[in-house]
Amino acid sequence: MVIRDAVAGDAAAIAAIYNASILAGDATMDQRPHTADDVLRWLATLSEREALLVLDAGDRLLGWGIVRRYSDRPGYRFTCETSLYLDRAFRGRGLGTRLQTALMDRCRTLGYHHIVAKIWASNTASLALHRKLGFEPVGVQREIGHCDGRWIDVVILQCLLPLPPSVAR
Repeated sequence: MVIRDAVAGDAAAIAAIYNASILAGDATMDQRPHTADDVLRWLATLSEREALLVLDAGDRLLGWGIVRRYSDRPGYRFTCETSLYLDRAFRGRGLGTRLQTALMDRCRTLGYHHIVAKIWASNTASLALHRKLGFEPVGVQREIGHCDGRWIDVVILQCLLPLPPSVAR
């Protein structure tokens, strides 16, 4: 099993994994399924300080995660956001930890200092995973989302990485 950068040939599998979470209605505010073409557009629009990683088992993808800039405003240039999605049949096997650790390593390589994660308050497994890896909750946005006729609370978590060498405290 390897974690690597996504390529165009991964688009359909990435969409399928994401669509399962959309249809389950328990992890994303996205409400419509996405196609492989949608994922190809995501890949085409990644900046040099963003990345989409996949967890490749050789014969299939088991998950994917993304590092995105937090904001295009210059003052946030050391802040990013990560998200990850696993094939629902492979949850609870430590794969989320492997993938999030790889995302955090990529954040360091890309020169980020502050990682933000936004997780549904009801997604206890993801909250536990992030806390285990050093993320701290900094607040709850109550009723920020509305999906399937219900209001969704989102927990905001942060993780501070060592300062990039070029940055003075």
